[in-house]
Amino acid sequence: MDTKEKYAQYVNTSFVKSVEPVVVERAAGAEVHAADGKTYLDCFAGIAVVNAGHVHPRIAEAAKAQIDQLIHAASYIYYVPTVADLAETLARITPGALQKSFFCNSGAEAIEGALRLAKIATGKREIIALQMAFHGRTYATLSITGNKARKTRGGPYMPGVAFAPAPYCYRCPLKLQPESCGLACADAVEDVIKYQTSDDVAAFIVEPVLGEAGLIPLPDGYLARVQEILKRHGILLLVDEVQTGFGRTGKLFAIEHHPGVEPDMMAMAKGIAAGFPLGAFIAPAALADNFLPGEHLSTFGGNPVSCAAALANIAVLQEEHLVEHAAELGNWALGELKQLQEKHVLIGDVRGQGLMIGIELVKDRTTKQPATAEAARVRAFCREAGVLIGVGGQDGNVLRLQPPLLITQEQLAHAINTISQALTAC
Repeated sequence: MDTKEKYAQYVNTSFVKSVEPVVVERAAGAEVHAADGKTYLDCFAGIAVVNAGHVHPRIAEAAKAQIDQLIHAASYIYYVPTVADLAETLARITPGALQKSFFCNSGAEAIEGALRLAKIATGKREIIALQMAFHGRTYATLSITGNKARKTRGGPYMPGVAFAPAPYCYRCPLKLQPESCGLACADAVEDVIKYQTSDDVAAFIVEPVLGEAGLIPLPDGYLARVQEILKRHGILLLVDEVQTGFGRTGKLFAIEHHPGVEPDMMAMAKGIAAGFPLGAFIAPAALADNFLPGEHLSTFGGNPVSCAAALANIAVLQEEHLVEHAAELGNWALGELKQLQEKHVLIGDVRGQGLMIGIELVKDRTTKQPATAEAARVRAFCREAGVLIGVGGQDGNVLRLQPPLLITQEQLAHAINTISQALTAC
Protein backbone atom coordinates (compact mmCIF):
# COMPACT_ATOMS: atom_id res chain seq x y z
CA MET A 1 0.00 0.00 0.00
CA ASP A 2 1.54 3.33 -1.05
CA THR A 3 1.31 6.66 0.77
CA LYS A 4 -1.75 7.89 -1.13
CA GLU A 5 -3.61 4.67 -0.42
CA LYS A 6 -2.70 4.87 3.28
CA TYR A 7 -4.05 8.43 3.37
CA ALA A 8 -7.30 7.24 1.82
CA GLN A 9 -7.59 4.44 4.38
CA TYR A 10 -6.21 5.95 7.57
CA VAL A 11 -5.82 9.75 7.45
CA ASN A 12 -8.89 11.92 7.99
CA THR A 13 -8.67 14.54 5.24
CA SER A 14 -12.40 15.05 4.83
CA PHE A 15 -12.02 18.70 5.82
CA VAL A 16 -10.25 19.53 2.54
CA LYS A 17 -11.76 19.04 -0.91
CA SER A 18 -8.74 17.07 -2.04
CA VAL A 19 -5.14 16.50 -1.03
CA GLU A 20 -2.67 17.79 -3.60
CA PRO A 21 -1.38 14.71 -5.50
CA VAL A 22 2.22 15.27 -4.43
CA VAL A 23 4.00 12.79 -2.15
CA VAL A 24 6.62 14.95 -0.44
CA GLU A 25 9.84 13.07 0.25
CA ARG A 26 12.20 15.91 1.15
CA ALA A 27 12.61 19.65 0.71
CA ALA A 28 15.32 22.28 0.80
CA GLY A 29 15.24 26.05 0.43
CA ALA A 30 12.36 26.90 -1.87
CA GLU A 31 12.11 23.48 -3.46
CA VAL A 32 10.08 20.38 -2.65
CA HIS A 33 11.19 17.00 -3.94
CA ALA A 34 8.50 14.38 -4.52
CA ALA A 35 8.78 10.61 -4.19
CA ASP A 36 8.36 10.21 -7.96
CA GLY A 37 11.52 12.26 -8.58
CA LYS A 38 9.78 15.47 -9.60
CA THR A 39 10.97 18.78 -8.13
CA TYR A 40 8.54 21.60 -7.35
CA LEU A 41 9.14 25.28 -6.73
CA ASP A 42 7.29 25.92 -3.48
CA CYS A 43 5.42 29.24 -3.53
CA PHE A 44 3.17 28.39 -0.58
CA ALA A 45 5.75 27.50 2.11
CA GLY A 46 3.52 25.08 3.97
CA ILE A 47 0.84 27.79 4.31
CA ALA A 48 3.36 30.55 5.12
CA VAL A 49 5.29 28.52 7.69
CA VAL A 50 8.82 27.85 6.44
CA ASN A 51 9.72 31.52 6.02
CA ALA A 52 13.45 30.81 6.28
CA GLY A 53 13.14 28.00 3.74
CA HIS A 54 12.78 24.27 4.03
CA VAL A 55 15.29 22.55 6.30
CA HIS A 56 17.56 25.56 6.70
CA PRO A 57 20.91 24.11 7.86
CA ARG A 58 21.33 26.47 10.82
CA ILE A 59 17.82 25.83 12.10
CA ALA A 60 18.05 22.07 11.60
CA GLU A 61 21.39 21.96 13.40
CA ALA A 62 20.01 23.94 16.36
CA ALA A 63 17.08 21.54 16.67
CA LYS A 64 19.35 18.48 16.42
CA ALA A 65 21.65 19.83 19.12
CA GLN A 66 18.68 20.47 21.42
CA ILE A 67 17.32 16.96 20.82
CA ASP A 68 20.60 15.50 22.07
CA GLN A 69 20.38 17.65 25.19
CA LEU A 70 16.69 17.87 26.21
CA ILE A 71 13.42 17.17 24.41
CA HIS A 72 10.77 17.88 27.03
CA ALA A 73 10.77 19.18 30.60
CA ALA A 74 7.35 20.83 31.18
CA SER A 75 8.58 24.39 30.83
CA TYR A 76 5.82 25.81 33.06
CA ILE A 77 6.92 23.62 35.96
CA TYR A 78 10.70 23.77 35.55
CA TYR A 79 13.10 26.45 34.32
CA VAL A 80 14.33 25.69 30.80
CA PRO A 81 17.13 27.95 29.44
CA THR A 82 16.03 27.72 25.79
CA VAL A 83 12.52 28.85 26.67
CA ALA A 84 13.84 31.79 28.68
CA ASP A 85 16.16 32.80 25.82
CA LEU A 86 13.31 32.75 23.29
CA ALA A 87 11.01 34.77 25.57
CA GLU A 88 13.76 37.37 26.04
CA THR A 89 14.32 37.52 22.28
CA LEU A 90 10.61 38.00 21.54
CA ALA A 91 10.43 40.82 24.08
CA ARG A 92 13.33 42.48 22.25
CA ILE A 93 12.04 42.14 18.67
CA THR A 94 8.31 42.73 19.14
CA PRO A 95 6.93 46.30 19.08
CA GLY A 96 6.00 48.53 21.97
CA ALA A 97 5.82 47.30 25.55
CA LEU A 98 5.18 43.64 24.75
CA GLN A 99 7.29 41.64 27.18
CA LYS A 100 5.99 38.36 28.60
CA SER A 101 5.26 35.37 26.34
CA PHE A 102 3.08 32.35 26.89
CA PHE A 103 4.20 29.41 24.72
CA CYS A 104 1.86 26.84 23.23
CA ASN A 105 1.66 24.67 20.11
CA SER A 106 -0.30 26.51 17.43
CA GLY A 107 -1.82 29.79 16.33
CA ALA A 108 -5.31 28.79 17.41
CA GLU A 109 -4.07 27.91 20.89
CA ALA A 110 -2.19 31.21 21.09
CA ILE A 111 -5.31 33.18 20.23
CA GLU A 112 -7.47 31.15 22.65
CA GLY A 113 -5.04 32.03 25.44
CA ALA A 114 -4.84 35.68 24.45
CA LEU A 115 -8.64 35.98 24.47
CA ARG A 116 -8.75 34.50 27.93
CA LEU A 117 -6.07 36.87 29.19
CA ALA A 118 -7.93 39.84 27.68
CA LYS A 119 -11.10 38.90 29.55
CA ILE A 120 -9.27 38.34 32.82
CA ALA A 121 -7.21 41.54 32.58
CA THR A 122 -10.12 43.81 31.67
CA GLY A 123 -12.91 42.13 33.60
CA LYS A 124 -14.96 42.32 30.39
CA ARG A 125 -16.44 39.46 28.38
CA GLU A 126 -17.14 40.48 24.78
CA ILE A 127 -14.91 40.39 21.68
CA ILE A 128 -15.06 42.30 18.39
CA ALA A 129 -13.59 40.72 15.26
CA LEU A 130 -13.79 41.42 11.54
CA GLN A 131 -16.11 39.95 8.97
CA MET A 132 -14.13 37.57 6.71
CA ALA A 133 -11.44 37.13 9.35
CA PHE A 134 -10.00 33.71 10.13
CA HIS A 135 -8.36 32.97 13.49
CA GLY A 136 -8.33 29.19 13.80
CA ARG A 137 -10.47 26.07 14.04
CA THR A 138 -10.99 25.64 17.78
CA TYR A 139 -14.22 26.62 19.50
CA ALA A 140 -13.24 30.15 20.53
CA THR A 141 -11.25 30.90 17.37
CA LEU A 142 -14.09 29.76 15.13
CA SER A 143 -16.41 31.91 17.24
CA ILE A 144 -14.40 35.00 16.26
CA THR A 145 -13.94 33.86 12.64
CA GLY A 146 -16.15 35.84 10.27
CA ASN A 147 -16.44 33.20 7.57
CA LYS A 148 -19.48 30.96 7.20
CA ALA A 149 -17.60 28.38 5.17
CA ARG A 150 -15.21 27.73 8.07
CA LYS A 151 -18.00 27.59 10.68
CA THR A 152 -20.60 25.41 8.95
CA ARG A 153 -21.98 22.55 11.07
CA GLY A 154 -20.03 23.62 14.15
CA GLY A 155 -22.38 25.97 15.93
CA PRO A 156 -23.77 27.41 18.02
CA TYR A 157 -20.61 29.30 18.85
CA MET A 158 -19.37 31.39 21.76
CA PRO A 159 -21.72 34.26 22.66
CA GLY A 160 -20.52 37.82 23.08
CA VAL A 161 -18.85 38.20 19.68
CA ALA A 162 -19.61 41.09 17.30
CA PHE A 163 -18.24 41.63 13.81
CA ALA A 164 -17.12 44.86 12.15
CA PRO A 165 -17.01 45.30 8.35
CA ALA A 166 -13.87 43.99 6.69
CA PRO A 167 -11.67 46.75 5.21
CA TYR A 168 -11.76 45.06 1.81
CA CYS A 169 -11.32 47.93 -0.61
CA TYR A 170 -11.75 45.83 -3.78
CA ARG A 171 -15.17 44.69 -2.56
CA CYS A 172 -16.08 47.36 -0.02
CA PRO A 173 -18.90 46.04 2.19
CA LEU A 174 -20.09 49.64 2.62
CA LYS A 175 -20.22 50.17 -1.17
CA LEU A 176 -17.78 53.10 -1.02
CA GLN A 177 -14.63 54.06 -2.93
CA PRO A 178 -11.22 54.01 -1.20
CA GLU A 179 -10.25 57.47 -2.40
CA SER A 180 -13.35 59.10 -0.90
CA CYS A 181 -14.58 56.81 1.90
CA GLY A 182 -12.67 58.53 4.71
CA LEU A 183 -11.93 55.16 6.31
CA ALA A 184 -15.60 54.57 7.02
CA CYS A 185 -14.83 50.91 7.76
CA ALA A 186 -12.67 52.02 10.70
CA ASP A 187 -15.34 54.37 12.01
CA ALA A 188 -17.81 51.48 11.76
CA VAL A 189 -16.04 49.84 14.72
CA GLU A 190 -17.56 52.53 16.95
CA ASP A 191 -21.01 51.69 15.58
CA VAL A 192 -20.41 48.01 16.32
CA ILE A 193 -19.57 48.87 19.92
CA LYS A 194 -22.66 51.05 20.19
CA TYR A 195 -25.21 48.82 18.49
CA GLN A 196 -23.94 45.21 18.66
CA THR A 197 -22.45 44.90 22.14
CA SER A 198 -23.46 45.48 25.75
CA ASP A 199 -20.46 47.79 26.18
CA ASP A 200 -18.54 44.98 27.83
CA VAL A 201 -15.84 44.51 25.18
CA ALA A 202 -12.48 43.15 26.29
CA ALA A 203 -10.62 43.14 22.97
CA PHE A 204 -10.71 43.84 19.26
CA ILE A 205 -8.80 41.19 17.28
CA VAL A 206 -7.39 41.86 13.82
CA GLU A 207 -5.00 40.40 11.25
CA PRO A 208 -2.75 43.11 9.72
CA VAL A 209 -3.26 41.26 6.44
CA LEU A 210 -6.42 39.20 6.26
CA GLY A 211 -4.94 35.86 5.24
CA GLU A 212 -7.61 33.25 4.54
CA ALA A 213 -9.96 36.04 3.45
CA GLY A 214 -7.79 36.55 0.37
CA LEU A 215 -4.53 38.26 1.44
CA ILE A 216 -6.07 41.67 2.06
CA PRO A 217 -3.76 44.28 3.65
CA LEU A 218 -5.40 46.75 5.99
CA PRO A 219 -5.66 50.22 4.41
CA ASP A 220 -3.21 52.90 5.52
CA GLY A 221 -4.54 54.70 8.58
CA TYR A 222 -7.13 52.04 9.38
CA LEU A 223 -5.53 50.65 12.51
CA ALA A 224 -4.55 54.06 13.86
CA ARG A 225 -8.19 55.20 13.60
CA VAL A 226 -9.45 51.98 15.15
CA GLN A 227 -7.01 52.20 18.05
CA GLU A 228 -8.24 55.71 18.85
CA ILE A 229 -11.76 54.28 19.14
CA LEU A 230 -10.60 51.34 21.25
CA LYS A 231 -8.75 53.56 23.71
CA ARG A 232 -11.83 55.70 24.28
CA HIS A 233 -13.75 52.57 25.24
CA GLY A 234 -11.01 50.83 27.22
CA ILE A 235 -10.75 47.96 24.71
CA LEU A 236 -7.50 46.05 24.10
CA LEU A 237 -6.00 45.70 20.61
CA LEU A 238 -5.11 42.05 19.99
CA VAL A 239 -3.09 41.62 16.80
CA ASP A 240 -3.09 38.22 15.10
CA GLU A 241 0.37 37.85 13.54
CA VAL A 242 0.07 34.09 13.13
CA GLN A 243 0.37 34.27 9.35
CA THR A 244 1.91 37.72 8.90
CA GLY A 245 4.74 37.51 11.41
CA PHE A 246 8.45 36.77 11.08
CA GLY A 247 9.26 38.65 7.90
CA ARG A 248 6.38 37.49 5.72
CA THR A 249 5.22 41.03 4.81
CA GLY A 250 8.65 42.65 4.49
CA LYS A 251 8.67 43.74 8.13
CA LEU A 252 9.53 41.45 11.02
CA PHE A 253 5.91 41.92 12.11
CA ALA A 254 3.17 43.29 9.86
CA ILE A 255 1.97 45.69 12.57
CA GLU A 256 5.13 47.68 11.78
CA HIS A 257 3.47 48.81 8.53
CA HIS A 258 1.15 50.90 10.74
CA PRO A 259 3.19 53.70 12.36
CA GLY A 260 2.15 54.70 15.85
CA VAL A 261 0.04 51.61 16.45
CA GLU A 262 1.18 49.44 19.36
CA PRO A 263 -0.69 46.22 20.12
CA ASP A 264 -1.77 45.43 23.65
CA MET A 265 -1.30 41.75 22.87
CA MET A 266 0.03 39.80 19.92
CA ALA A 267 -0.38 36.17 18.84
CA MET A 268 2.28 34.33 16.83
CA ALA A 269 2.82 30.90 15.27
CA LYS A 270 3.48 29.56 11.72
CA GLY A 271 6.77 31.26 10.79
CA ILE A 272 8.05 31.43 14.37
CA ALA A 273 10.02 28.16 14.24
CA ALA A 274 10.39 27.30 10.53
CA GLY A 275 8.07 24.30 10.68
CA PHE A 276 8.50 23.10 14.25
CA PRO A 277 5.19 23.27 16.17
CA LEU A 278 5.15 26.39 18.30
CA GLY A 279 2.76 29.22 19.09
CA ALA A 280 2.93 32.14 21.48
CA PHE A 281 1.10 35.19 22.68
CA ILE A 282 2.88 38.13 24.22
CA ALA A 283 1.68 41.04 26.37
CA PRO A 284 3.13 43.76 28.61
CA ALA A 285 3.97 42.56 32.11
CA ALA A 286 1.07 44.50 33.63
CA LEU A 287 -1.35 42.53 31.45
CA ALA A 288 0.40 39.16 31.46
CA ASP A 289 0.61 39.05 35.24
CA ASN A 290 -3.19 39.00 35.55
CA PHE A 291 -3.16 35.22 35.20
CA LEU A 292 -3.44 33.49 38.56
CA PRO A 293 -1.57 30.23 39.27
CA GLY A 294 -3.25 27.32 37.51
CA GLU A 295 -5.51 29.44 35.30
CA HIS A 296 -3.69 28.60 32.06
CA LEU A 297 -1.20 25.96 30.96
CA SER A 298 0.01 23.97 27.95
CA THR A 299 1.68 20.59 28.46
CA PHE A 300 3.89 20.81 25.39
CA GLY A 301 4.04 24.61 25.31
CA GLY A 302 7.59 25.91 25.23
CA ASN A 303 8.98 22.64 23.88
CA PRO A 304 12.78 23.04 24.02
CA VAL A 305 13.35 21.69 20.51
CA SER A 306 10.81 24.06 18.97
CA CYS A 307 12.20 26.97 21.00
CA ALA A 308 15.76 26.19 19.86
CA ALA A 309 14.53 26.14 16.26
CA ALA A 310 12.72 29.45 16.80
CA LEU A 311 15.85 31.12 18.16
CA ALA A 312 17.87 29.94 15.17
CA ASN A 313 15.06 30.94 12.82
CA ILE A 314 14.97 34.51 14.15
CA ALA A 315 18.76 34.74 13.81
CA VAL A 316 18.57 33.52 10.21
CA LEU A 317 15.82 35.98 9.30
CA GLN A 318 17.84 38.87 10.69
CA GLU A 319 21.42 37.94 9.86
CA GLU A 320 20.67 36.74 6.33
CA HIS A 321 18.49 39.83 5.71
CA LEU A 322 15.50 37.75 4.60
CA VAL A 323 13.03 40.34 5.87
CA GLU A 324 14.55 43.05 3.68
CA HIS A 325 14.72 40.57 0.80
CA ALA A 326 10.99 39.85 1.21
CA ALA A 327 10.21 43.57 1.05
CA GLU A 328 12.28 44.18 -2.07
CA LEU A 329 11.22 41.05 -3.91
CA GLY A 330 7.59 41.57 -2.94
CA ASN A 331 7.57 45.07 -4.40
CA TRP A 332 9.13 43.74 -7.60
CA ALA A 333 6.60 40.88 -7.81
CA LEU A 334 3.62 43.22 -7.29
CA GLY A 335 4.88 45.33 -10.18
CA GLU A 336 5.20 42.26 -12.41
CA LEU A 337 1.75 41.05 -11.47
CA LYS A 338 0.21 44.46 -12.14
CA GLN A 339 1.59 44.16 -15.67
CA LEU A 340 0.13 40.67 -15.86
CA GLN A 341 -3.23 42.13 -14.84
CA GLU A 342 -3.20 44.29 -17.98
CA LYS A 343 -2.72 41.16 -20.08
CA HIS A 344 -5.19 38.77 -18.45
CA VAL A 345 -8.82 39.82 -18.00
CA LEU A 346 -9.28 37.10 -15.38
CA ILE A 347 -7.23 39.13 -12.91
CA GLY A 348 -9.49 41.50 -11.02
CA ASP A 349 -7.10 42.65 -8.31
CA VAL A 350 -3.47 42.26 -7.25
CA ARG A 351 -2.54 43.10 -3.66
CA GLY A 352 -0.22 42.23 -0.85
CA GLN A 353 2.72 43.15 1.34
CA GLY A 354 6.15 41.62 1.05
CA LEU A 355 5.89 37.99 0.00
CA MET A 356 2.24 37.70 1.01
CA ILE A 357 0.55 38.33 -2.32
CA GLY A 358 -3.00 37.69 -3.51
CA ILE A 359 -4.19 37.57 -7.12
CA GLU A 360 -7.98 37.74 -7.23
CA LEU A 361 -9.58 36.15 -10.27
CA VAL A 362 -12.97 37.28 -11.58
CA LYS A 363 -15.12 36.22 -14.50
CA ASP A 364 -15.99 39.84 -15.24
CA ARG A 365 -14.19 42.95 -13.99
CA THR A 366 -17.39 44.96 -13.87
CA THR A 367 -19.52 42.52 -11.88
CA LYS A 368 -16.48 41.06 -10.05
CA GLN A 369 -18.08 37.63 -10.15
CA PRO A 370 -15.56 35.29 -8.49
CA ALA A 371 -13.73 32.96 -10.86
CA THR A 372 -13.58 30.05 -8.43
CA ALA A 373 -13.30 27.20 -10.93
CA GLU A 374 -10.65 29.08 -12.89
CA ALA A 375 -8.55 29.59 -9.76
CA ALA A 376 -8.62 25.85 -9.10
CA ARG A 377 -7.58 25.18 -12.69
CA VAL A 378 -4.72 27.67 -12.46
CA ARG A 379 -3.48 25.98 -9.29
CA ALA A 380 -3.63 22.56 -10.95
CA PHE A 381 -1.85 23.85 -14.09
CA CYS A 382 0.92 25.34 -11.97
CA ARG A 383 1.31 22.14 -9.98
CA GLU A 384 1.63 20.08 -13.14
CA ALA A 385 4.21 22.59 -14.36
CA GLY A 386 6.20 22.19 -11.15
CA VAL A 387 5.06 25.25 -9.19
CA LEU A 388 3.09 24.98 -5.94
CA ILE A 389 0.76 27.87 -5.10
CA GLY A 390 -2.23 28.27 -2.79
CA VAL A 391 -5.85 29.25 -3.38
CA GLY A 392 -7.98 31.11 -0.84
CA GLY A 393 -10.44 33.93 -0.36
CA GLN A 394 -14.08 33.82 0.66
CA ASP A 395 -15.01 32.27 -2.68
CA GLY A 396 -11.82 30.33 -3.38
CA ASN A 397 -10.89 32.67 -6.21
CA VAL A 398 -7.65 34.20 -4.92
CA LEU A 399 -4.28 32.78 -5.94
CA ARG A 400 -1.90 32.85 -2.98
CA LEU A 401 1.82 33.53 -3.43
CA GLN A 402 3.57 33.02 -0.08
CA PRO A 403 6.94 31.43 -0.84
CA PRO A 404 9.88 30.93 1.51
CA LEU A 405 11.51 34.32 1.97
CA LEU A 406 14.81 33.13 0.51
CA ILE A 407 13.27 32.51 -2.91
CA THR A 408 15.28 34.20 -5.65
CA GLN A 409 13.96 36.71 -8.15
CA GLU A 410 14.70 34.21 -10.91
CA GLN A 411 12.63 31.55 -9.17
CA LEU A 412 9.75 33.93 -8.48
CA ALA A 413 9.86 35.17 -12.09
CA HIS A 414 9.48 31.56 -13.19
CA ALA A 415 6.46 31.16 -10.91
CA ILE A 416 4.82 34.34 -12.25
CA ASN A 417 5.46 33.22 -15.83
CA THR A 418 3.87 29.85 -15.04
CA ILE A 419 0.80 31.61 -13.61
CA SER A 420 0.60 33.68 -16.80
CA GLN A 421 0.66 30.49 -18.88
CA ALA A 422 -2.04 29.01 -16.68
CA LEU A 423 -4.25 32.08 -17.07
CA THR A 424 -3.84 31.87 -20.84
CA ALA A 425 -4.86 28.22 -20.72
CA CYS A 426 -7.99 29.22 -18.79
